[in-house]
Amino acid sequence: MKYISLFTLLVSLAATAPWAQQAAENANHAQALAGEVAPVGAAQAPSASAPSPQTSEMETASSGGALLLDVGDVLDVRVFDTPELSAKLRVDSEGRITLPVGGTVEVRGYTPEQVQASVEQRFRQREILRDPHVEVFVLEYATQRVTVMGEVKMPGVYPIGGKRSVLDFISIAGGPTASASKTAVLTHNNSSAQPVSVDLSGSVQNAPQAQVEPGDRIAVMRAGIVYVVGDVGRPGGYLIENKDSITVVRALALAQGLNKTAKFDAKLIRNTSAGRTETDLPLKKILANQVADFKLQDEDILYIPVSGAKQWVDRGMTSALQMAVGVVIYGRY
Repeated sequence: MKYISLFTLLVSLAATAPWAQQAAENANHAQALAGEVAPVGAAQAPSASAPSPQTSEMETASSGGALLLDVGDVLDVRVFDTPELSAKLRVDSEGRITLPVGGTVEVRGYTPEQVQASVEQRFRQREILRDPHVEVFVLEYATQRVTVMGEVKMPGVYPIGGKRSVLDFISIAGGPTASASKTAVLTHNNSSAQPVSVDLSGSVQNAPQAQVEPGDRIAVMRAGIVYVVGDVGRPGGYLIENKDSITVVRALALAQGLNKTAKFDAKLIRNTSAGRTETDLPLKKILANQVADFKLQDEDILYIPVSGAKQWVDRGMTSALQMAVGVVIYGRY
């Protein structure tokens, strides 16, 4: 009985030894691999980590519109602690990437996270790696780009890179130019969708903006401009927004008003399809609210002439004042 008890004790100690535990783990791992890699011709159970097209669509719908991979995109597939399996791969015309070891993997219509899970599953299924850790980064979205044009400082084609608004892309393009209006037009890649007018004024910058999708075009409109020249405080060109209208009185206010030698009969020069036309404006009656204020259009020129009589009187008064000052100074000395 003593020998039997001693033998039982030795057996129990051997079962708890480290090498015995390692052997048990290896056996369990072998059973797991046998369960994952089924024999040829045997039916394989669907794996939870391998994303199917149906699962991909559901996950994409629940991911809040995450960007999906497409043909021509460039991926950086990194395998932890195994650089020989890492590579920079471009999605081919069939929507697949070819791994250095492991064959092709379907990636079109998937997110980078789903591709990461697919590559890890491929390594496990083909017994390439026991416990792979894969990271997938998108180096270039070949088709998922947005065109920004019009009155921006750096018009061009920019990668979408995530969920962005119209204001985000205008900022990426260097911001609006000095002649830009407060309106942009967003045209979706879908030809059936109507263009969307986006207000860029500061009062709506915190309001919800239309989301930009791959292939969309953003055009920042040019603001209208009118020119006020002649005998005014600050001659020059002044912008008019698309949604606003500017009148003669407002244009004069922007030009810091009339000089004291200005004539009250102004002229409006306008380019039409028939050529340039010139119209007399009763400026005195407009300022006195006796006639309707004229609305100006893009490229209009408002000319304020100099009054000869006022100029002569002004010069006479200036000369008389200078003479009076001179007499006073001469009388003192």
